[in-house]
Amino acid sequence: MPFLGRKFSNVGATQLALDGTAARSVSQLWEDDVYRPSGLLDTGHGSDRAKAVITSDKRLCGSPECEGTRAMPWRSRRRPVFEGQWACSGRCVIAMVRAAVRREYGEGLASVGEVSHRHRVPLGLVLLAQGWITHPQLQLALEAQRSKGGRIGEWLISECGLEPEQITRGLSVQWNCPVLTTGGFRAREMALIMPKLLVQEFGALPLRTAGSRILYLGFEQRLNASLALALEQMTGLKVESGLVSGEDLRSAKDALLAAKGIAVKQESVTDTDALASRITAVVEQRQPVNARLVRLHQYYWLRLWLENGVMSGVGSLPVSEEDMVDYVFCVGSRA
Repeated sequence: MPFLGRKFSNVGATQLALDGTAARSVSQLWEDDVYRPSGLLDTGHGSDRAKAVITSDKRLCGSPECEGTRAMPWRSRRRPVFEGQWACSGRCVIAMVRAAVRREYGEGLASVGEVSHRHRVPLGLVLLAQGWITHPQLQLALEAQRSKGGRIGEWLISECGLEPEQITRGLSVQWNCPVLTTGGFRAREMALIMPKLLVQEFGALPLRTAGSRILYLGFEQRLNASLALALEQMTGLKVESGLVSGEDLRSAKDALLAAKGIAVKQESVTDTDALASRITAVVEQRQPVNARLVRLHQYYWLRLWLENGVMSGVGSLPVSEEDMVDYVFCVGSRA
């Protein structure tokens, strides 16, 4: 049997599909056998995303631990696909999921370390340096904040007569980011970008897309680099973060929360091992054409594309809420 006698590296072929050469025919590695997928879904993390699912009769399992490439009893199994790679069996699904959980857990620890060492000039000093307030005004606002709490910007507005737009401009200097507007915001489209519970948790609002490359993300008080990175990985778009005037942001946020979004299932698990097992069960049950996992602080966000044609022409953004489902997991006691 020529197939059984052939020397073939599954790991090497998998890497070929991962390193941006999906356009190259993988059948080159198979010599006279045929492996011609109609397309490979991207694994994320920066490369361009294909929009088709592997549909050939012969596939490469995405798990580096796979030991079943010879017998291939799963030839008719076309799903599931996890992070752009097909899994030939439940054993390979859990191996791929565990690797993804380890990756996200490690990156989450790194981002926490970065945030803890980040220092910024206080907003009052920024406004003072820009000449937008005086020393007496700053002292008045600081005294009100010490006695009654709240944010310094709110006291500068109420006690010193500053405009909200001036506070937003000062925050943009503090965070070295642009001031964004809600012009072009479409609540129905933006409600599909991320689960609403994450919008509420992190105070962020997807504002609009520019062409097929950029997603603008608005914040009211401070940026969240971890959220921006997670959205880049999930959407395949470059995320540009900025600050939005509080009133405009709240109005747009209310419209987004009222729009119909993707169904979300929220669960808590005890540890990362339980998380990997639960994600594997979901992927095996739902059999998606693609799935992706990203971490946002204590949350692990799993998105499933259940049928072909659910991605728009902009990154991997959904066309509608149909044939999509989001899972948000929290590890530990918090749900």
